[in-house]
Formats: sequence, structure tokens, C-alpha cells
Amino acid sequence: MAGSATVVSTASPGAGAGREAVFVARGIARTYRMGDIEVHALRSVDLELYRGEFVVLLGPSGSGKSTLLNILGGLDTPTAGRVSFLDHNLTVSDDRALTRFRREHVGFVFQFYNLIPSLTARENVELVTEIAERPMAPVDALELVGLGDRMDHFPSQLSGGEQQRVAIARAIAKRPDVLLCDEPTGALDYETGVLVLEVLQKINREVGTTTAVITHNAAIAGMADRVIRMRSGQIVETLENARRIDPRQLSW
Repeated sequence: MAGSATVVSTASPGAGAGREAVFVARGIARTYRMGDIEVHALRSVDLELYRGEFVVLLGPSGSGKSTLLNILGGLDTPTAGRVSFLDHNLTVSDDRALTRFRREHVGFVFQFYNLIPSLTARENVELVTEIAERPMAPVDALELVGLGDRMDHFPSQLSGGEQQRVAIARAIAKRPDVLLCDEPTGALDYETGVLVLEVLQKINREVGTTTAVITHNAAIAGMADRVIRMRSGQIVETLENARRIDPRQLSW
């Protein structure tokens, strides 16, 4: 985070005062059983994500970042604790309710693009808009990520960075309240990764979508409002950036 001024954000009741919490997690734990061994992926995690903010979750592999993101996004459920999205208690939601929650409120972006090879960029985005309540036009979503001139290309005709931007367009086309990104630049080179980060920044600033990005790349932290560091299934530090750095100023 070279060049970014940061201050330690405490976990006091005043933290986040005046901002609407989109997610509130209290005492979240997730334990997996592998034979006779228990793996504690998360250990009593407390967390808030606020409307319109850009958060980066940092930590090494196995620190619990993906598990936490999957629980927030309704892809997994905690072993203990409570997770709320606005006034909805996700912890007691059944599979049907979680599916509706994901469809209506959450966009996902993963390290691997998961595009359908036989469909064009536009058609890949259309798949989401067909099931969304108030979708963005696929053309508009692709324009927003800078692919207006590539929308009729198939994934095999696109670079890795372009495919990732199609995946982002697909995620935002349903106008989600929250965009959850798991290592979105992990498979990309520096220049392409910066392009993808610029798209995420643009969506966060222009559309106002609450955005959470998990990564092991500490340099990305400079573009966030808040940085949450995880280790061994716990949040060990929270930093608040005094100013956000443009992706073009990041280096790694």
C-alpha cells in the first residue's frame, strides 16, 4: 500500500457511524469435517459492509477469505453466528430463500470466468438478465465495462482480461446491491489486471454498488475505502484509507 495514507479503524460502536450497513455478521464460525479432523475455516468473525463502499479483504491462502465471501453471498452457511443482509436474516434462510437472495441482490466475480464457450459475450450476459427483476440491457452492461465493440465475439475470441470483463458485465447486469469478487485479477498479468480493477472502481463509483474484493495481492489494498486483513480464520486488522489510489498508480 505504498503511497496510501491509512489509519487503523477500531471495532468501536462508532465505526461506520452514519453509514448504512448492507451486511452485518456477528460471531461467524465455519467448521468443516475431514474424516476425524475438524478444519476451522472461520473463527468468531464480526464484520460490517456498508452501502457504496469498496472493501479489500487480504490474507494468505487458507485465511478464510473465500469462506467468508461465500457465506455473505449465500453460497455457504455458517456453523455458528448470524449474518444479516439489510433486514433479512440469512442464517435462518432455506435454500430457496438463499437462491432468491443471490438472484436479486448479489453479483459474483471469480478468478475463472465461467463463460459459456458457445455463446457470445452478449449472450452470456443475457443469461442473467432473463432471470433478473430489473436488469440492465446486456449492451449497456458491456458498454460499461468497455466491451461495446466486442459483444458479438465468443470467449475464445477474447483475451483473458476481456473475458473477465464479460464476467463482470454479467454480474452487474442484474443491478446487484453487492458485488463480491474472489481473486478477480489472480489469473491476469499486471496490465490486464489493472484494466479489470479500473472497471470495478468505475462500477463502484458510478453505479454505487457495494464492492468486496478478496485477494492475496497487498498492492490492491490502496484502491479500497477499507482493508480487512485475515489470518487463520479471523480478522486480525482493519485499516481505513484516508484516500483511494487509482488502479493505474498501483504496482506489484
